Amino acid sequence: MTPDMQQTQEILERYPHDREQLIQVLQEVNRTYNYLPPEALRKVAEGLGVPLASVYGVARFYGAFSLEPRGRNIVQVCEGTACHVRGASGVGDEFKRLLGLGETGGTTEDMEFTVVGVNCVGACALGPVVIANGEYHGHLRANKVGKLVRNMRKKD
Repeated sequence: MTPDMQQTQEILERYPHDREQLIQVLQEVNRTYNYLPPEALRKVAEGLGVPLASVYGVARFYGAFSLEPRGRNIVQVCEGTACHVRGASGVGDEFKRLLGLGETGGTTEDMEFTVVGVNCVGACALGPVVIANGEYHGHLRANKVGKLVRNMRKKD
């Protein structure tokens, strides 16, 4: 299903026609659709006067952006060194097991959850760290993952 591009147009209208606005515009588009649809990227490129290849380059470079549809609940499992040595892989595996995802994570069929590994979230002292819908959860253990998932479902 192709998303309605009217929202993208409305976002573009709030910004000057200037390539320096690219990241801010992409952030809003990403929040609006929960990913960056190809149609929106084309509209952003056209609206800001930025080559489409440059728009894709920025979209691929920053881990906060997604080019694939994501679930309503985003779980980022830090896999940086500090988190890894403190058991992040077990935490990530438990999310994937509970949500019925494969080894690499991804998005549940019902589009409720997306689980992704990230290189570092900059909170090494709290490792292992999970960012769930923008909220940091430090010192997380696999046996606490179920409770976190239940709480995320309650907020829906």
